[in-house]
Amino acid sequence: MEPVGSRALVKRFGLKACSSTVRSDMGELEKRGLLTQPHPSAGRIPSAQGYRHYVDCLLPPPGSTVHRLEQELTTLSLQWAALDDLLWQLAKRLTDFTGLMSLITKPVRAQTSLQEIRLVRSGDRVLIMLVENSNQATHVNLRLPNKAASELAAIEAWAHAQLDKSDKGILDWTSLPPHLHLSGALLREAIHSHSAAMARTEKSTVFHGMSRLIAQPEFSHSKSLRPVMELMDNNPEAVVPLPGNPLEGVLIGAEHPQRALKACSVVHASYQSSSKGVGHVALIGPMRMTYANTTAAVKSVAKHLERLLS
Repeated sequence: MEPVGSRALVKRFGLKACSSTVRSDMGELEKRGLLTQPHPSAGRIPSAQGYRHYVDCLLPPPGSTVHRLEQELTTLSLQWAALDDLLWQLAKRLTDFTGLMSLITKPVRAQTSLQEIRLVRSGDRVLIMLVENSNQATHVNLRLPNKAASELAAIEAWAHAQLDKSDKGILDWTSLPPHLHLSGALLREAIHSHSAAMARTEKSTVFHGMSRLIAQPEFSHSKSLRPVMELMDNNPEAVVPLPGNPLEGVLIGAEHPQRALKACSVVHASYQSSSKGVGHVALIGPMRMTYANTTAAVKSVAKHLERLLS
């Protein structure tokens, strides 16, 4: 993005004012923090505060092209049986439509906790059933050491007592009696295996359009782009802020909690599945973006996903 001078504005938009008047007005906007001047001899560009004012107070209705996107989305309703395929196609459509990098997270259920534990012996193996407060049950089948067979009733009773004491479904392993060491290790392995499997299933994110982000002039230098790329490699879910952020919907520059995105804007919307899981749709790009169309596109995809998954 190139800074714009007063003379260029007068000429491009046919303003009925001389360039000196426009230059004076731009100086006043700079004093208010809405414009910034990258170099003493350069023109001005909007600041992050200026973009925030635009989004909050001056955002126009979205263009007619958003209606075309909504029509295109209906063609995806039955074509993609697998959720991963559907999310990938929607992310690609978003990038193609906006020219920005898109990101969609799978629906993640609200925090769950263990409610009940059952252990059933079957020959040289034990079936461990873990029931959560969401009424979802998971079965883990593990090999049962001979010396641990006699401990099953006692470890199950200990686990029940622990869950009765905890309103968060947490077992206090420091209080495990020494004589339940073997069965305790089995139960701990089952719980860890279940948690790891749930994390792999739920914390899944697809994103598309990194090349579009690289092509933006704001990211022509690796210094501003490298933190974004590292974030996408290591923790793409962090692009979507925690719920309850007062600026939920559009985060501009340093408003985002991730410092890697301080040169970006993130526009996002949430959607809910039939299992009450919540996912997010987001677009990431420079602060200079078409916010009206971007916001409408993100909301359209989120609503479409909610219809398909409810």
